[in-house]
Amino acid sequence: MWRVRIPSVIDRQKLEYALKSEEQLFCDIHPKSMQLAQSAKTALLSGVPMPWMTRWPGSFPLHVQRAHGARFIDVDDIEYVDFCLGDTGAMTGHALDAVAQAVTQQAQLGLTTMLPTSDAQWVAQNLAQRFGVAKWQFAISATDANRFVLRFARMLTGRPKIVVHDWCYHGSVDETLVIRDAKGNTISRPGAIGPQVDPALTTRVVPFNDLVELERVLAIGDVACVLIEPALTNIGIVLPQDGYIQGVRDITRKYDVLLVVDETHTICAGPGGCTKLWNIDPDFVVIGKTIGGGIPVGAYGMTGEIALRLEAAMTGHDVDVSGVGGTLSGSALAMSAMRATLSNALTQEDFDQTIPLATRWTQGVEQACAKRNLDWHVQQLGCRAEYWFCTPPIDGAQAAAAVDPMLESFLHLFCLNRGVLLAPFHNMALMSPFHSAADVDKHTEVFALALDAIITA
Repeated sequence: MWRVRIPSVIDRQKLEYALKSEEQLFCDIHPKSMQLAQSAKTALLSGVPMPWMTRWPGSFPLHVQRAHGARFIDVDDIEYVDFCLGDTGAMTGHALDAVAQAVTQQAQLGLTTMLPTSDAQWVAQNLAQRFGVAKWQFAISATDANRFVLRFARMLTGRPKIVVHDWCYHGSVDETLVIRDAKGNTISRPGAIGPQVDPALTTRVVPFNDLVELERVLAIGDVACVLIEPALTNIGIVLPQDGYIQGVRDITRKYDVLLVVDETHTICAGPGGCTKLWNIDPDFVVIGKTIGGGIPVGAYGMTGEIALRLEAAMTGHDVDVSGVGGTLSGSALAMSAMRATLSNALTQEDFDQTIPLATRWTQGVEQACAKRNLDWHVQQLGCRAEYWFCTPPIDGAQAAAAVDPMLESFLHLFCLNRGVLLAPFHNMALMSPFHSAADVDKHTEVFALALDAIITA
């Protein structure tokens, strides 16, 4: 079994002491957030509007006062450089002016009617051009979009099961909250609440970068689709080995299995995500989060051939109970936000600016580690980068084994206490067009100071 090598130059006693010191400092400099966090527990489950908000470092979550561009200010009037960006939701930058104006205007014209607007056609055409699949539909989130596509795949193929990667992330879709056990069996992912059925009934799980296992599983003949992130992101950035993604495409075609590419996080690779950058040629594409500029949206696209097969089934009297839809899906508000976002952001010019910033961040971390004889590594995907405490993993199980909760908590909290925010789930930074080289260098400086606090003398 693959295990992460614990960094030998990290003094664990120093680390434990430093973490406690940072936790106390966090409390000392955030009295208003502390007060709000305590009072929130009277009405909010765990004191937060969404459970993930408890995952931040520190004894309580920060409460935000306002956010714009690459920065936000908390209720204690402390300003932060934001490298989390709502875990991709604000990748375009907070409070993008074009989106704010479009949403304000649409609010005066009506937010939802369950009827189409001209914005929907524009957005669909833009997405088709970006990702190379012809027809599009909309949802409230990428989670819902994934749910709908899985239904379509089972209907089109007549097969009951799907395949996902071990330690993948596709939102809160029941079929995807799974991992492999030591014997290769499908089991619920740790933390998954109340699965509807034994996940082995719905899902087969294969390791990332393992074409042999993928072909073995598809040869069984009961798989409707393979749902993938082109690179794993939520367990940390795990990049595909040379030829892996093309191999997935070839094997799915060999067994007449549909390929679904979830670009919700991997849009960081470029205007058309990894789909366009790597010429993947999927049957379906799913995306959400950032294409709405912060407004909840999701979208899924399909090839023209698949669209022809679906249209007849999706226009009948019972379409409203098909399991595909949502009253607020494709609302006028969502469409206006997406049009404003896609026409003003996520452009090639944006990525020409943000990808070099991610490279600068990568190089800064690498240099800080090398100077201190730390054999850590950084993975970069477009404008997203993340450091590992080990050789970069090649699959999700290796990535999960590399997690060091105490070390991660310290590094995150040390940065947070000095005005730098990273993504809470792992050691990731995401660049927006509003970030600067000075912002990146600030992280490098703070990161180096954090290392000096915990390495052996």
